Amino acid sequence: MKILVIEDEKKVASFIKKGFENESYQVTLSHNGEDGLQKATSNEFDLIILDSILPKMDGLTVLCQLRETGIQVPVLMLTAKTETTDIVTGLDSGADAYMAKPFVFAELLARVKVLFRRSKQLRGSDIRYANLRIDPVDHRVWRDDTEIRLSGTEYQILAYLVRHAEVPVSRKEIVDNCWKGPFSMFSNVVDVYINYIRKKVDVPFSPKLIHSIRGKGFVLKD
Repeated sequence: MKILVIEDEKKVASFIKKGFENESYQVTLSHNGEDGLQKATSNEFDLIILDSILPKMDGLTVLCQLRETGIQVPVLMLTAKTETTDIVTGLDSGADAYMAKPFVFAELLARVKVLFRRSKQLRGSDIRYANLRIDPVDHRVWRDDTEIRLSGTEYQILAYLVRHAEVPVSRKEIVDNCWKGPFSMFSNVVDVYINYIRKKVDVPFSPKLIHSIRGKGFVLKD
């Protein structure tokens, strides 16, 4: 799941990013309203965490412009403005939830999961391909009725392959979209993780879904 955090306090933004990445979410940061709006309208996110007091464009204006353009991604307002009128205005403008600063990350994570579940119910069922099923909120995976335990990185790679099912993806694309921190393209760690995933997702089941393509990378297809 991809989260956009629009927060001008860089230490707070970094704290949020680290917390969600430890839970295997992908996080993009923005530190002002104009940049945040540009990122939100030009990329696909599953949720936006939005401060109300921002440079260049305040959070309420960002929210209103998002809704005016038809973008209905869930938005959680995270702000020090906690007067009742502020909360009512934010919710009336299209926010899905409102949380006050200072905050505890465990509560923020819980609220985000609630919004993900609500959004998933509106979208419909889990992500499916053949007899593989993925719950993108709780990061759970099944083949038929058997649940498969994956590490955070294994889950990210498999979810990326499923979202691009039947389309070849390169090792670099996997690194760019699934990896946290520095990475050397001379390393074979992507192949190592693909083998880990195959042993859990493919070896005990049929049909085999993860295939190597010489010179290109990998593809998920039945």
